[in-house]
Amino acid sequence: MNSSSNSEPDRMRASDADRDAVAARLREALAEGRINPDEHSERLDAVYGAKTMGELVPITRDLPDAPTAADAPEAPGSRARGFVSPRPVYGAERVVTTPASGHFSIAVMGGAERSGNWTVPATYQAVAIMGGVEIDLREATFAQREVTIWANALMGGIGIIIPDDIDVRVSGAGIMGGYGADGGMPPSVTDPGTPIVHIKGIAVMGAVVVERKPRKHQKQRDDAKKRELGSGD
Repeated sequence: MNSSSNSEPDRMRASDADRDAVAARLREALAEGRINPDEHSERLDAVYGAKTMGELVPITRDLPDAPTAADAPEAPGSRARGFVSPRPVYGAERVVTTPASGHFSIAVMGGAERSGNWTVPATYQAVAIMGGVEIDLREATFAQREVTIWANALMGGIGIIIPDDIDVRVSGAGIMGGYGADGGMPPSVTDPGTPIVHIKGIAVMGAVVVERKPRKHQKQRDDAKKRELGSGD
């Protein structure tokens, strides 16, 4: 007896795990510079709208298989150290179970900075009194999907830098000062489970400014493209 046509691989119903696997590959392709944020968003919509395995296949057909740690290119001297640089994480991958790296940054007539690879707790306090605080979330992970940063400045300034794959919601007040986002702040990369950062507080005769900036690997990629275009003139 012939098998039912429903048993054909392309007609198999896709599971949530199947869709999540394709979404993860798209995040990797975005991090590698193979697709841009607009393409990532379009393909992600197709992923979560797919009902069968056959609908998922074309979405990553033009992408190579995800590299493993063994396949990853080595940085100079990495073999001697036995270390391979990990790929950047995106979207929902930023939500982790590791303990928070700290709970506050305070600057009184001075400066304080939090940047690099660190884990943001559910609630983080930033206070600047006649000083400056910078919080960089570009390489950060998060203890839970939604976190709140209380940013309060008195005759001082707080700068918060975020990447393109985090949703930020600012609801602070400025009194003889400024409190807000630089530009419209829409994320260029959206993903189910994307971290949401609530920024709240007050700035009195000071400022709290939130702005998006490219991550290190994105800047390096863009600089390389500019050099390539320049050499082709």
